Amino acid sequence: MDRLGAALFAHGIRYCYRATSITGASIVVNPNLRHLYACQAVAKLGSISAAAREVHLSQPAVTQAVANLEAFFGTQLFVRRSAGVVLTSAGEIAVERIARGLIQLQEGLSDLLKRSGRAPAGAQRLALRLTSAQLSALAAFAEHGGFTRAARASGIAEPTLHRAARSLERTLDLPLFEKTSFGVRPTRDAETFARHVRLVFTELAQARSDVDALTGGSSGRTVIGAMPLARSFIVPSAVMAFIGNHPEHSVSVMEGTYEHLFASLQTGETDFLIGALRPPRTAPGVTQEHLFNDPLSIAVRAGHPLAERKRLRPADLVRYPWIAPRASSPLRAQFDELFATAGVEAPAHPVQCNSLIAARAFLLESDCMMLSSAHQIHYELRAGLLVGIAHPQGHVVRSIGLTTRRNWQPTRAQSSLLELIRERAHAVES
Repeated sequence: MDRLGAALFAHGIRYCYRATSITGASIVVNPNLRHLYACQAVAKLGSISAAAREVHLSQPAVTQAVANLEAFFGTQLFVRRSAGVVLTSAGEIAVERIARGLIQLQEGLSDLLKRSGRAPAGAQRLALRLTSAQLSALAAFAEHGGFTRAARASGIAEPTLHRAARSLERTLDLPLFEKTSFGVRPTRDAETFARHVRLVFTELAQARSDVDALTGGSSGRTVIGAMPLARSFIVPSAVMAFIGNHPEHSVSVMEGTYEHLFASLQTGETDFLIGALRPPRTAPGVTQEHLFNDPLSIAVRAGHPLAERKRLRPADLVRYPWIAPRASSPLRAQFDELFATAGVEAPAHPVQCNSLIAARAFLLESDCMMLSSAHQIHYELRAGLLVGIAHPQGHVVRSIGLTTRRNWQPTRAQSSLLELIRERAHAVES
């Protein structure tokens, strides 16, 4: 475990070393979908009886739906008046999030129907026939890759999970599961729909967090997808300051390749990413926010034959072995450009490494060289273990920032965490 993992573990913050599931979304008991639609109708019409006609339920059923949702959120959502019912402050927050979640469900169903050649206009009617148990079963199956693993992770009996998933398949009248040589797997359509389903549940979890914040609570959870630079110093500093004011808020830090982190962001498993920004064309469906420019240098061990050089010559670049960034990463493009600009041939077989821990070991135990951020090896530089040599091209930087889902709306607590991250990032640049 590196410094970040140790520091976060000591304060009860979950640290995940690979881009695997840590959401636990499948074990959350979510409200009945009809109750969500009923609550939305009550808020829109201001009347229990009018809402009952709108969603084709009895008046007592709508009253019960509201009561169940108030129990789910732990507070009153509506106040009865002589002219009907009006939303409380908590109700306004809950209904807004519920609306966002139901839009995700509608979009997922419309896309599913369109892919199967059916009219997407039937999505709303179809949504009213679904249950939270069915959607939870699909989300768990897609997340864990099989009924047995999904049942074990969710704590639900496998036959129960299986019945709910197959029931969803019949309701949608679409195949969602297929047999392969690796066992039963979700179809491509099922995986796409499951991403929308997970975002529905994410909105409900966000709603509970925001409602809790109204009464001074700080519950909720945030999952940060952190790339190497951010894990080194920005995230630890911001998170440690955040948990001092939000002790009940769960924070998880997930690391992995950009591709894995990006996929987890799209499904709602991760709330936001922080690290090197990508060209917009390679990052669809997200919003990127620039935080600061990160200067690059050449890292070598203290005592390396080139450690005393102020500036490297082209011949120096081919004299010693290199540790190269992963292909397709922004830093790899700058690595290739380093050699192209110097007019020398790039190393044919560099060690490709995405782990700072492993890269540090390579550097300390050999004469390897590495294109790196001075910020990323800040502690090694301060301890005199590594030396940063100026980039041959002068001031060369990469853009570091935040990546969020388009139209993502953070909770109040998450907004506070983001502000702390921005403050520390701006302090770095200044």
